[in-house]
Amino acid sequence: MTQQKKPIVPCLWFDQEAEEAVSFYSEIFGNGTIHHVSRYGEEGAEHHKKPPGSAMAVSFSMHGQEFLALNGGPMYRHSPGISFYVTCENLEEADKVWKALAEGGNILMPCDQYPWSEKYGWLNDRYGVSWQISLGKLSDVKQKFVPSLMFVGSKFGKVGDAIDFYLGIFKPSSLEGISRYTEQDPDETGKVKHAQFYLQGNTFMMMESSLAHQFDISPAVSFIITCDKQEEIDYYWDKLTQGEGNAVQCGWLYDQFGISWQVVPRMLTEGMKNPEKARKLTAAFMPMKKLDIGVLEKALES
Repeated sequence: MTQQKKPIVPCLWFDQEAEEAVSFYSEIFGNGTIHHVSRYGEEGAEHHKKPPGSAMAVSFSMHGQEFLALNGGPMYRHSPGISFYVTCENLEEADKVWKALAEGGNILMPCDQYPWSEKYGWLNDRYGVSWQISLGKLSDVKQKFVPSLMFVGSKFGKVGDAIDFYLGIFKPSSLEGISRYTEQDPDETGKVKHAQFYLQGNTFMMMESSLAHQFDISPAVSFIITCDKQEEIDYYWDKLTQGEGNAVQCGWLYDQFGISWQVVPRMLTEGMKNPEKARKLTAAFMPMKKLDIGVLEKALES
């Protein structure tokens, strides 16, 4: 199967604040566009215990990067296990973004000077979404918002294996660089301090720490892979669930490292923009685990 360069879209899970959060982020970061708001019909509303007509998902972009904000209920909470590394190219922007995100949030590392950045800080915002704000050059990371995965607890020591796993699945892909703890660092020598790599043109970062952290990876951030053919869905589903990966429901899965992915057909994404098609599609995909384009197409014909 030939794989093309395509966006891997982060999905942010909220209880019922998706529209509010998207407006908040767009104001803070600028260059934001809302592409579509899909709303719960009878089928989805009953399953997620949401009022029919309320916002289900908001498709939006910031600085040319795609995101999806989803109102799924209170079951998942955000965690620093997956944060977004944001590069600001001047102090004024860094200070403005930090101040806005910190209001009502929780600071994990104060915004200050560190060996790797003249200005850097890590926090969870008012919705729990975790952000690392850093003064730097966009040319070094190639995108404004970089998903950063932090392995702690039982996942410590597995970053190298995880990177190899993802580089083997997504094409084109490459490792930009990896730095390891030395004897001068307060962690296990040789383990991964920081790594940066690319999956189909999308930048990712990974870190690991053996120190005591009261968090783990959460499904509140998942990654959407949009597929044009059933062959693509089958490929990503089979590869990402291998080992100790698990199928969930509605195209969602956990890989062997606990990262949550959504493998979805483009026809579903497009169809959900039409209320009548959305009703039929929702009824069809709710019982599924891996999504079947043929079954979804038949549902539209009914």
